[in-house]
Amino acid sequence: MERRPQDFMLRLRDALVASWDRQTAYLGVEEIGNPALGQCYPTSRIVQHYYPETEIIKGKVWTGKSLEVHFWNGLRIGDDWYHIDLSWQQFPAGSIVQEFAVIGRQELNDSEATRLRCALLLKRVDDYLQA
Repeated sequence: MERRPQDFMLRLRDALVASWDRQTAYLGVEEIGNPALGQCYPTSRIVQHYYPETEIIKGKVWTGKSLEVHFWNGLRIGDDWYHIDLSWQQFPAGSIVQEFAVIGRQELNDSEATRLRCALLLKRVDDYLQA
């Protein structure tokens, strides 16, 4: 595991939040006051870029009104999974994960549009972190 500065995850979170917009969101969704909406998958790919030891997790979140597909990262240490979710704030308070599974890297099968969204987000995050 690469050694990063102690505050790097916080800096990464700030860079992601500053870099999100409708161009990086799933289907270009946008909601005033909810910049994380639709950002979960590209965000999980960026976290995995900087922390390659993490895996991407796909789950279902009950919001109190609907069941939503959601992506985040997991880090396995021994028998335990530690969850890293830098876009959870898109859900209302009280939302709960109902099920989840780790997605094998060979199973991601990103579409061209998804690859482009992830590449755009990575470029913006890199620029933010280097500024």
